[in-house]
Amino acid sequence: MSTFISLLAAGISLGFIYALLALGMVIVFKSSEVVNFALGSLVVMGAFAVSELDNKIGFFPACACALLLVMAVGGLTERFLIRPARRASAISLALITLGLDIVLVTELTRRIGVNGRSLDAPWGSSSLELGSVVLPWGRVLAAVAVIVILVAFFVAMKYTVWGVAMRAVAEDPHTATLMGIKVTRVSATGWVLAGAFSVIAGVFLTTFPSAGVESTTALTALAALPAVILGGLDSPAGAVVGGLIIGVAQALTAGYIEHFSFLGNNFGAVAPYLVMFLVLVIRPTGIFGSKELSRV
Repeated sequence: MSTFISLLAAGISLGFIYALLALGMVIVFKSSEVVNFALGSLVVMGAFAVSELDNKIGFFPACACALLLVMAVGGLTERFLIRPARRASAISLALITLGLDIVLVTELTRRIGVNGRSLDAPWGSSSLELGSVVLPWGRVLAAVAVIVILVAFFVAMKYTVWGVAMRAVAEDPHTATLMGIKVTRVSATGWVLAGAFSVIAGVFLTTFPSAGVESTTALTALAALPAVILGGLDSPAGAVVGGLIIGVAQALTAGYIEHFSFLGNNFGAVAPYLVMFLVLVIRPTGIFGSKELSRV
């Protein structure tokens, strides 16, 4: 029983990281109707920037610089790649982000090298012990930080001018334009926020107990994609729920891998996509997704 509780706690903390990444994808989709497949490369870029600058200026200043860098990349992507092609089909826009991801990941993988890059966070490899449950402090801090960010985001969505504009654009961009809302500004802000979320999630995803920034980090980050599809592409709340479900499923599968040995040692990496498939068979639009969504 203690093993199950430990795995459940680990899955929930990992799920919050996936939830933050999934929320970034949902924000981009709601603000610009684009499925952002460049998510993995933005995560790697942020974590790599932190690893490069950590020894020179310190961990937290390095994180701040990485935030500014990736937020700028997100904004420039929207301005020079997405906005000129905004009248293109959803598939074409998704392919643009996929092409960008391939270019960025290829270059970042070359710079990272085969041995990867370590990310030495101030909390190190220490763990929090609550009875029989042992959780790395990195995962505990990740859960706390993401909860604070999620609360701030949902409050902003409900009570700020930007939140109202975002909801109006997501509902009907043409009507929002007629009402004086600058759709391009809302879209750019969505991409910038997604970049910021990618860096924060990337830092927690690559520090202990992870090995660091590796060539496979982008694939690890893409576990957020099943979370988005699971919760619904247009649902911020669904992104959080989907992230938690995927995190728990991955942790439990990895923890009880001996029971799934006939499926291979890496079955834990496949588990998120299997959960996504099972849910979509029952509800094709995801748990909280709108039926009006077009297929991509």
